[in-house]
Amino acid sequence: MKPKNPVFEQTCKRYLVEIADIDFRRIEARLGITAREGGAVIPLLGTDYLVSREAVTGPGGKTPPTAVCVILCKYLLMCPDFAAQDADWVSFRDFRDAAPLIASFANTVERALAREFAGRTTDLRQAAEALGGRPPTGSYRYDVGLVVPALPKVPLLLLFNDADETFQAACSVLFERRAEHYLDMECLAMLGMLLADRLKNMLLHK
Repeated sequence: MKPKNPVFEQTCKRYLVEIADIDFRRIEARLGITAREGGAVIPLLGTDYLVSREAVTGPGGKTPPTAVCVILCKYLLMCPDFAAQDADWVSFRDFRDAAPLIASFANTVERALAREFAGRTTDLRQAAEALGGRPPTGSYRYDVGLVVPALPKVPLLLLFNDADETFQAACSVLFERRAEHYLDMECLAMLGMLLADRLKNMLLHK
């Protein structure tokens, strides 16, 4: 993810103030999180984070990147009153308010993954599986097709075709339509970027 961003830091601080009014027990079942005294444990791409009224902490009590804090706080604050039902897979550009971020998402997530994992489909599959990726329901004709549980209620569908004699490597990261009820467009874009970063870092440390 990007280095510290003062705007994101201020946003996170504001969100933590708003989180002080949340009854974590009331939204536990709706989000699929684990309520704790004064906070909630939320799994994000294979890592558990504790979000409380005071701070967001990750493994070892460390403060995660600001973008992670913003995603987790917004996820709690946007918790819908009722579970959204539309689970059809859509691209980022299909969301109503995505227009300002479409180009950035394509460049920093989908094209970045296509470049990084061209010729390395096995590495991509193993990295995605390490994040909990599992085969999707239905038939997808891709070299790699896995559903990654990014957040409870917000999975991502990773689709990748390696380069051949005709086409360059191509990657798509899809969302369930109902994802827009759990995160705003900026946070959904950052969630895709976080997925790309996690996958690429796993390749570097392989």
